[in-house]
Amino acid sequence: MSDTARPAAPFTIADQTVQPGRRAKIELPIARLMSGTPVALPVVVLNGATGGPTVWVSAAIHGDEICGVEIIRRVMERIDTTRLAGTLIAVPVVNVHGFNTGERYLPDRRDLNRSFPGSARGSLASRVAHLMMTEVIGRCAVGIDLHTGSDHRVNLPQIRGDLDSPDVRQLARAFAAPMTLHARTRDGSLREAATDAGATVLLFEGGEADRFDEPAIAAGTDGILRVLAAVGMIESAPESLISTRWSRSSRWMRASNSGILHLDVQLGDDVAKGDYVAAIHDPFGKRLGVVASRATGVVIGHTQRPLVNRGDGIVHVADIDGDLAPG
Repeated sequence: MSDTARPAAPFTIADQTVQPGRRAKIELPIARLMSGTPVALPVVVLNGATGGPTVWVSAAIHGDEICGVEIIRRVMERIDTTRLAGTLIAVPVVNVHGFNTGERYLPDRRDLNRSFPGSARGSLASRVAHLMMTEVIGRCAVGIDLHTGSDHRVNLPQIRGDLDSPDVRQLARAFAAPMTLHARTRDGSLREAATDAGATVLLFEGGEADRFDEPAIAAGTDGILRVLAAVGMIESAPESLISTRWSRSSRWMRASNSGILHLDVQLGDDVAKGDYVAAIHDPFGKRLGVVASRATGVVIGHTQRPLVNRGDGIVHVADIDGDLAPG
């Protein structure tokens, strides 16, 4: 970075100030448990020595999605704040209640990622969302929200975002995940609220809930570093050894029978329409049926459950269409 870069200013959050070139752990009060124990949103502010953009990274908005927690730890480990331009706000655990109990949702079963932008006087989920919006997201130009597969499903490392946005396409290229998938925002999601607030947002999916998935963690860590380099916050990042593949649509292949599932594909496999992706047997060993792909594309997710009911989603295939890839 240039020695003539403008100096950074102190960064203040929740009445706590982080000086340029320093990092600080900050706890934003959320509520108290029924026992009276306080619960706080953990935030790490890395305030660069020189000026630049403000970016956030967040994980565990679903409490059992822990890969992102490790991704953020590895990213922070790689950053020297004395050489950082701008400010990185890291929120490794958004859903603190769910994280502590190993649950996807909050104690009242609300989905935090359907509760944005939230309200200071609403439900617990709404209050946490409001806190994230006011103290973190509202300060940032760019954000990366980290997720994993849910309900015993595993995902190929992938970026999801609005590929009709030039800014999103640019950052998705920089991230360089194995797959980049066009995805509309969902009502009440962090990505929708942050986009409405003017931020450019990437959603990363990779691995599965309740487990560390090394390929997903490595892809997420390197991808975030590449985005930080692309926006001028760090000088260099790991070079991507692959080209991201672009998709405008995807679909789940569903179980044709109830029984015991035997998958014939793995994450990242190319499949053609009509290819067998799984077989289903009964407990006596009789084959009840096979599942064929209804599309040509790439396997970007699949169930980890060997026991399935008819109609369950078992293999997720993303279409690859060069004509629809961003130019």
